[in-house]
Amino acid sequence: MSKKLKNIICLGGGNAMPKAVLAGLKKYPVNLSVICAMLDSGASAGREREIYKTNISFGDIRRAFLALSGASQDVKDAFNVRFKNGPYAGAVVANILGTAVAKEGDYEKALRVYGEVFKISSRYHILPSTLDDATLYAELENGQIIKGEANIDVPKHNSKISKVYLKPKPGAYPEAVEAIKKADLIIIGPGDLYSSLMQILLIDGISAAINKSKAKKVYICNIMTKKGETDGFSVLDFTNEIEKYLKGRVDFIIHNNKEGNVRINDDLKNNKKFIGKNLLKSGTVEHNPNKLAKIILKLCKL
Repeated sequence: MSKKLKNIICLGGGNAMPKAVLAGLKKYPVNLSVICAMLDSGASAGREREIYKTNISFGDIRRAFLALSGASQDVKDAFNVRFKNGPYAGAVVANILGTAVAKEGDYEKALRVYGEVFKISSRYHILPSTLDDATLYAELENGQIIKGEANIDVPKHNSKISKVYLKPKPGAYPEAVEAIKKADLIIIGPGDLYSSLMQILLIDGISAAINKSKAKKVYICNIMTKKGETDGFSVLDFTNEIEKYLKGRVDFIIHNNKEGNVRINDDLKNNKKFIGKNLLKSGTVEHNPNKLAKIILKLCKL
């Protein structure tokens, strides 16, 4: 009798989660569902979203598809080409493909096309967090309101973020909620705290589904802080913010205990909830996906 594969859910956006988590876990016999941030407002993907009036952008979900793609390297490279000049300067081929289909209003068709082009295994499900149009806002401690993920991601302010919110409130993609219900392990991060992870947790139905799930919840803390978002943050600061917007607790926090500028709180060292390891890839200040995968798979067995 074959052993049932574990269902692991990964939430995130940007490059961090695909490179740190998906790159390692795809080497093991597990079922992976990825729930992606969809509300970029800047760079090429955000511009395409604005110009063609699509509810969502394809930058982050493209990265997840590429990370789990079974297509040839030539195909992956071709769809990851970024135009250097001309009318499409800065745009990525795969983003243009997704936007071209989605601008007719058929977002799910765009995702099906991605799945076929990138030859995604039946063990993998790459899902949008939402298909609804919404804007991420940040309120600073000085009362200033910052509009748009891009302006939070690349800040022009000096004040700390007091809170972030979405307007109008988008609803969760139904299949994302169903995937969470079936999860054995739910992983949040790594990724930009406010401009990436929070935009997922703020979507109506996502946090509620996570809290209701009996799966173990794991937060992977960033190695570095980010100017304008998390200046001076400690591991506990990151964790507290995740739990604040989740409106619930995570079971484990995996964090790096070597180089990096995220402070490690002294009172966490004997707390079994906090798993501190050398997570660095040799010669870089980046997560080593193989080290992370081994820790994650151990947690699956607990």
